[in-house]
Amino acid sequence: MNIMIVGAGEIGRHLATNLSTQAHNITVFEMDETNARELDSRIDARVISGDGSAPGLLVENGVGECNLFLALTSSDNDNLVACSVAKALGAAKTIARVKPDLQRDEFLFDHRAHFGVDHLFSSERLAAVELSKFIRNPDALFVEEIARGRIELQLVAVDEDAQASGKTLASIGLDPRVRIGRIERDGEYIIPGAGDTVEGGDTIALFGEPAKISEAIDKFSSSHTSHSDEGRRVVIFGGGEYGFTLAQMLDAWNFKVRIFDRDPAVCEDLTHRLSRTTTVINADATSLTELREEQVDAADFFVATTQGDEDNVMTCLQAHNLGTTHCLTLIHRSDYADAISTSGLKFGIMAAVSPREATRQELMRFVTSDRYHLVRRLEGAEVIEASIAKDSPLIGKKVSEVKWPTGCVLIALLNGAHASVPAAEDTFAAENNLYAMVSDKAKRKFLALL
Repeated sequence: MNIMIVGAGEIGRHLATNLSTQAHNITVFEMDETNARELDSRIDARVISGDGSAPGLLVENGVGECNLFLALTSSDNDNLVACSVAKALGAAKTIARVKPDLQRDEFLFDHRAHFGVDHLFSSERLAAVELSKFIRNPDALFVEEIARGRIELQLVAVDEDAQASGKTLASIGLDPRVRIGRIERDGEYIIPGAGDTVEGGDTIALFGEPAKISEAIDKFSSSHTSHSDEGRRVVIFGGGEYGFTLAQMLDAWNFKVRIFDRDPAVCEDLTHRLSRTTTVINADATSLTELREEQVDAADFFVATTQGDEDNVMTCLQAHNLGTTHCLTLIHRSDYADAISTSGLKFGIMAAVSPREATRQELMRFVTSDRYHLVRRLEGAEVIEASIAKDSPLIGKKVSEVKWPTGCVLIALLNGAHASVPAAEDTFAAENNLYAMVSDKAKRKFLALL
């Protein structure tokens, strides 16, 4: 693919370095001449010192043949303008990095349509989503966010004495907006239909809105208590964009959140921006004395989200030693995050999340010349995303009116910013995005329908 990247900061550099090891033509635009020169000496890519939103520079470097244009600077305005210019000059797909606030305002103003951007993302939000998965689902085998966060995939083990054990999918009584996309049984993988059964010992892939999945899991577990767990006590160290975004997410789930920051001005700002159910504390969480005074030992989760990797790791170790049940940390260096994730449990750290790596995983699904995006590959199946073409035979039809190929389960329908698990009466429109779990045999037939 011909890929252009604007911005060689923390996120852009990590992605460019990763992509340059693959069979792609990479062009990086970086305003800072020193940074551009240093990156040029390290990666196999064309690195240009200049403004990635300048029409002349873009045309000179072949933006019209660009398959994927990524604006990854720290400025929302620069990224949106760069994408808008690139799209107008012929770039096939444009993606802009933005702050979480802009993404939260999507219901007020459609920046994507206005600027010609195909996809918006926030690295802070992606990292916060990764952290929140562990807090909301500490016992889940696997959790994945799809359809811009509106739909969630969870792998769930079915207990022998669960309510759903031995029942067909049609008789379990799941919410219409929840799907079982795959069943793993004795090393074999089934893309199920309504007549297939769920048995104790199976591992199932559940799709749906996070709240609805949390309710559905009760049917497959003899001990799961989804909503009674919402009183979990969470302490967040760091009131910056990562900590604030995570606190907002958890507030929607009615967790008891306390957020620490050593800067009084930051604490005052958080007090105005967060709901009254979140407690903001002006304290230094690197101080063992202050952690004791704030009774961190009684917390279910301690999450370190500052910009300092060393402070994050050390405060987690202190919180664990005091008695916090689970500790999570943000690690900005992705290689450190791998090391902590591999060995951290020995020291009481449940997981380490890298914003760089979370962003890379988000963007890699667009790095394809296929007619679809691979969202997640599982044993025996793939979760894919594809757009419904303007001349597709699906347009105007209800879900129930389409003969879907065997080995295909619809899991999400995305219309603009709205996403839901498709129900029988939902209808399809041009350029809707449809997500499905498909077997290898079903994939080609499914794509032909679109």
